[in-house]
Amino acid sequence: MKLYISVDMEGITGLVDKTFVDSKEYNYARGQQIMTDEANHVIGTALAEGCSEVIVNDSHSKMNNLLIERLHPEAQLISGDVKPFSMVQGLDSSFAGAAFLGYHTRAARKGVLSHTMIFGVRNMYINEKPIGELGFNAYVAGYYGVPVLLVAGDDETALEAEELIPGVTTAIVKKRVSRTAALSLTPEKSGQLLREKTREALANREKVKPLVPPDRPLLTIEFANYGQAEWAHLMPGTTIDEHSPTVSFQAQSIVEAYQAMIVMTELAMKAQFC
Repeated sequence: MKLYISVDMEGITGLVDKTFVDSKEYNYARGQQIMTDEANHVIGTALAEGCSEVIVNDSHSKMNNLLIERLHPEAQLISGDVKPFSMVQGLDSSFAGAAFLGYHTRAARKGVLSHTMIFGVRNMYINEKPIGELGFNAYVAGYYGVPVLLVAGDDETALEAEELIPGVTTAIVKKRVSRTAALSLTPEKSGQLLREKTREALANREKVKPLVPPDRPLLTIEFANYGQAEWAHLMPGTTIDEHSPTVSFQAQSIVEAYQAMIVMTELAMKAQFC
């Protein structure tokens, strides 16, 4: 049995602000270590529970945060940027399940360091349904018939996961106080929790169904300002709303929508606020 693990950073134990998740900031090295430790708790438990192969995808920022020299030796790591499928690079139908670690809530929703891909996204939709990184990634997993078995992050992320994926196991390593403050477990306690929840998720895997994406999904992204929308609209096949900073793309499949989202958000980051 193969397990796929996507590891973001904002939902990791004790990480509450940009000083932990930005490589230029003073707490970043601490964040890397805790992030790597959390991945190891899940990897080691999964292998002990019978998984034959574990692939880990570093899914934060430039995607080179996990410390490979400290990662469980039996895991394999996908790291670096550019990746054609970003946070779900390498995910395909050969996996029995997926785990999302260090995840956060979508933009415009309560939660520690909530956002969707870039901080310039106000809202993102698939067929008018609000979606964030968690949901979009789960849809891609579902496209390949892979269920998301475990989601770890703050309490608001657990709620978002449970709304999307019936039967999913969630591990709450911290509780939101504000967008940049949390009541957090210690790394030792969160490690115990992650090991317990990994065992629970694998034991319950037959009860969780893949999140099946819609056919020919309509992707819509509402940006923070019109300049970002103008940049995103440079992608062929998009339409822009003349009255709001919103750009849409009619995709043929969820994987095409996912790559369109990557291109549109990358273009939008070129816009300046002043």
